[in-house]
Amino acid sequence: MSSSVKPKVIIYENHLLGLTETFVQAQTSALSQFEPVYAGLRRDTGLDCKEQIHLLNQGSFWGSCRELGFKLTGFAPEFMKRLGALRPVLLHAHHGPSGVRVLPIVRYLKIPLVVTFHGAEITITDLRLEKPSLGFSYYFANKGKLKASGATFLAVSRFIQQKALEQGFPPESVHLLYTGVDTAKFRPDSTEDRPIILVVGRCVAFKGQEFAIRAASEVQRQLPDVELVLIGDGPLRGDLEGLAKQSLRRYQFLGARTSEEVREWMNRASLLCMPSVTTPSGAAEGFGMVCAEAQAMGKPVVAFRSGGIPEIISQGTTGFLAEERDCKALAEYLLILLRDAELRKRFGRAGREAMLRQFDVEQCTKQLEKIYGMVLDADRRQGGTSDGTLLHWSSVSNSHGDAAYSSYPQ
Repeated sequence: MSSSVKPKVIIYENHLLGLTETFVQAQTSALSQFEPVYAGLRRDTGLDCKEQIHLLNQGSFWGSCRELGFKLTGFAPEFMKRLGALRPVLLHAHHGPSGVRVLPIVRYLKIPLVVTFHGAEITITDLRLEKPSLGFSYYFANKGKLKASGATFLAVSRFIQQKALEQGFPPESVHLLYTGVDTAKFRPDSTEDRPIILVVGRCVAFKGQEFAIRAASEVQRQLPDVELVLIGDGPLRGDLEGLAKQSLRRYQFLGARTSEEVREWMNRASLLCMPSVTTPSGAAEGFGMVCAEAQAMGKPVVAFRSGGIPEIISQGTTGFLAEERDCKALAEYLLILLRDAELRKRFGRAGREAMLRQFDVEQCTKQLEKIYGMVLDADRRQGGTSDGTLLHWSSVSNSHGDAAYSSYPQ
C-alpha cells in the first residue's frame, strides 16, 4: 500500500509528548499500514515529533481559552473540524485521562476509539492517598463513561490487563498488547569502564529510588568503587538527594535526560536497577520500559517483583527479582552481578535475545495494526459510524484490493 493512500489514524495525548514517553513515539514510528497524525490539547516540553501535529492550544491566550472551553463543554468546533478534514479512520488515545477527554471528539468524528492503559491510571484505586492533577481527577470521576463508550482497550502488560478487569472494564474489550522496545536504537554497544548502578525513572513514590539508594549503601560498604547514577526528576528528588548524601560515597543525580542520553548511560553502566514498588494508593509499574531498553542493550537488570516487571525479566537468566522493599535481597543481587563480569555478559546476551524474540517494537506494532484492522472490520459490519469514513476506507480497499482490515484474521 503506497503511503499516499494509507488510512490515517490519530494518535492522541492530552499533552504531546512527555520526555519519558519514548514508547509512544517508537510505536507510532513503527506503524506501516496506517499513517499516524498526532493530536492533543497542547504541546509538552518533551519529545519532538516528525509526524503532523494538531493542537487545540498552540500556547496563546486564545488557545488557553479554547482549551478551557473544551474541558468545560466538550466542544471545540474549529479543532474538531480540522481533525475531521483529515478523514481519519480511528483515534488511538494513550493513557486513560486522554481516553476520557477525547470522547466528545470521537463522537463528533464518528470513528472508533482505541485506548492504551500504561500504568497509574489503571492501578490507582484510592485518590485520597495521591496528589492528582485536575486532569487525573476528572478521569477518575468519569471512568464509567469510558467503560461504557464501546472503545477497545489495550493493556501494556498482563498485570495492567488484570487491573483493568478488576476495575470493571468490559473483558471482551480489554486486550494485552506489549508496546515493545526499539531494538535497533537500543542495541549492545557497551562503554563500561567502571562499576556503575544505573537507576532511571521519575522521582515519585512508586519508582522506589529510595530502596536503590539504601541497597547501594550496602553495596558500597563492600565495593567502595561502585557509583550509583540516578536519572529522572520529580517531586521527591530533593528528599532522595538528601538520603543519598547521608548514605552514599559515590553518586550522581542527573535529572531528566533525553532518550539518547539515557542510552549513553546504559552503555556506561554495569547494570540497571529498577526498584519500583506498589504504593498504598495502588500506583505501580505498568510494564517497566526501562527494563526492556536495558536488556535490549545487553545489560542485566535487578528489580523488585512488582507490577508488570516480572513479565520482562527472567529470574536467574536475564536478571534478578527481589521481593518488594527487600533492600537486603536487592543489595545481594547487585553484589552478585557486580562481582561477576561473565555473569553480567551472559545475562546481557539472554536479555537481548528475549527482547528480540518477544518485545521488538516492530513486531509488537504489527499486532497493533491487526487490532486496528479488527476494530475497523467490526465497525464496518455494524454499519459504520460515518458515511464519509466508510467511503474513505472503502476507496482504499477498492483501489488496492487489500485494505488493512481485510488482511487480518476474523
